[in-house]
Amino acid sequence: MSLNIRRAKATDAERVLDLLKQVNLVHHLIRPDLFNIATKYTKDELLTIFSDDSSPVFVCEKDAKVIGYIFTLLIDHGGSNMLTPIKELYIDDLCVDEDFRGQGAATALYNHAKAYARQIGCHNLTLNVWEGNDAALAFYRKMNMATQKTKLECVLD
Repeated sequence: MSLNIRRAKATDAERVLDLLKQVNLVHHLIRPDLFNIATKYTKDELLTIFSDDSSPVFVCEKDAKVIGYIFTLLIDHGGSNMLTPIKELYIDDLCVDEDFRGQGAATALYNHAKAYARQIGCHNLTLNVWEGNDAALAFYRKMNMATQKTKLECVLD
């Protein structure tokens, strides 16, 4: 399978919105108390994100069709008194169309983000995984990611 990873552009917005619905449904099914059935961004918000160098979005194409994306966010800890002055690339979201999963697109997107982080001088690549999203957790473990911190909650119903 020939895959192409590139920076997202305005013409990708509708397709990325479709994929955002897929990933949001996964989150909604895991935590309906937190996630509505809606997209994370509007088209206008996507266009703003796509043009922002501090939040690069990359898409994966197969046969000129966008089959996945990875949203990233550059975080600079240079102004922190507590943390060492490092840069990190945070993966905000990664999705591959359900019809193309298991064919290497997620790995290609992840590896592209990792290479990009190295290229721009980042110390680490980070992300959050929702409890119950076992497939995502297994994938990131396979990519040699390890737990950095744990966020706990107490639901107050």
